[in-house]
Amino acid sequence: MSERKVLGVSWTVFILGIVSFLNDMSSEMINPVIPSYLTDVLRTGELLSGSVMGAIESMSSLFKVIFGYFSDRFRKRKAFVLAGYTLSTLAKGSLAFTRHWWDFLTIRALDRIGKGIRTAPRDALIAESSEKGKSGKSFGFHRMMDTLGAVAGPLVAIALIELLKELPKGTMYRYLFLLSAVPGLLSLFVIVLFIRERGGNAKKKISGISTLRSRELQLFLAAAAVGALGRYSYAFTLWKAEELGLTVVQGIAFYALFNLIYALSAYPLGVVSDSFGKKRLITIGFLVASLASLAFAYAHDIHTLLLAFVLYGVYIAIEDTVPRAYMADIAKGYEKGTVIGAYHTVFGVFVFPASVIAGYLWQARSLEWAFLYSALVNLLAFVMMLFIRGEK
Repeated sequence: MSERKVLGVSWTVFILGIVSFLNDMSSEMINPVIPSYLTDVLRTGELLSGSVMGAIESMSSLFKVIFGYFSDRFRKRKAFVLAGYTLSTLAKGSLAFTRHWWDFLTIRALDRIGKGIRTAPRDALIAESSEKGKSGKSFGFHRMMDTLGAVAGPLVAIALIELLKELPKGTMYRYLFLLSAVPGLLSLFVIVLFIRERGGNAKKKISGISTLRSRELQLFLAAAAVGALGRYSYAFTLWKAEELGLTVVQGIAFYALFNLIYALSAYPLGVVSDSFGKKRLITIGFLVASLASLAFAYAHDIHTLLLAFVLYGVYIAIEDTVPRAYMADIAKGYEKGTVIGAYHTVFGVFVFPASVIAGYLWQARSLEWAFLYSALVNLLAFVMMLFIRGEK
C-alpha cells in the first residue's frame, strides 16, 4: 500500500526526517563544545583527544551491520530505531556527570552504540519507503532534515553559552549537556506515535547475504575504507579555528555554517544522484574531500578557513547521503538492513585510525600535516573509485 507524500517524499521518510532533526539538534548542541571540554576541562592532550574522538565516531559503526542483520531477520525496523534513539538520548544527558576522559568515553560510547543500533534499520526503512528509482531523493531529504537539526543545535548552544557565560566553563558545559536531552526526548515521542513497521509482510527471509559477494560492492567497500582513513573527526576543524585565534563561539558559528552548507546541499545532491549516477557523485565527493583538506591545511586567514568549511560541508553532504542510497539500490530487498549496515561498519572501523593518525601528526608535527595526510588518502580513494565498473 503506497503512503501519502509530504514535501515530495513518503510519510515515513518525512517523519524520520523530523526525528533526525530533533535528535541532531540534541547532538549538535554539545558536539561543538566537546573538543574544548576535552582539552580545557578534562585536560586531555592532543594525541589522546584525537584518539578519544576517533574511538567515539568509530564506535557506532561496529554495531550497524549486526543490528541491520537483526532488523532484516525479524522484519522489525521500528523497535531497533526506537531503542537506538532512546539509548543515545539518555547518554547525552548523562555527559553532565563526567569528570575524567575515561568516563566521558564510556558515556559517549553508549551514545554511539545507540546510533549503531538504529542507523541501518532506519536507513532500510527509508529505502523501503522510497519510490522506485528515487532512493537518492529520500536519503537526500533525510540528510537535509538531519543537518538542519545540526544547524539549529549550535545556534541554540551559542544562545545558552551566552546565558550561562558567568558560570565556570566546566559547569556551563554540563548544563548544556543536560539541556541537550530535551529535543532527544521529543524525538522519541514522534517515533512512538507516528512510525509504523513496513517489513513485516516480506515473504522471503534472509538466509545468506548474496549481495555482499558482488565484486562491484566489494571494490566499493575497499574504496570507502580508504576514504574513511582520511575522514578526520569534525573536532580537528574546530581545533584549526582555535589555532587561528577564533573564540569558542566563533568556532561554533563556523561549525553551524558547515552544517548549513551540508543541509542545503544534501537534498539536491540526493535528487541529482538518481539521474547523474550515484557512483559518479561519490567519486567526485572524494575529490572534494581532498580539496577541503588542502584548504584546512593552508588556511592562515579567515577567508581560506571559510572556503575549507564550505568544501567540507559539500563533501560530507555527498558522502553521508549518496553511499546509503547506492547500497540500498544494490541490495536485494530482504537484505537492505544488512548491506547498508556493512557499509557503515566498514566505514566506521577505518574512521577510528584516521583520527588517531591525525592526532599523532598534530602532536608530532602540526595540524597542517594532519590535513595534508587526509588530502592524500582521499585522492587515493578517488582514483580507486575510477576503476569500479557498473553504474547505479
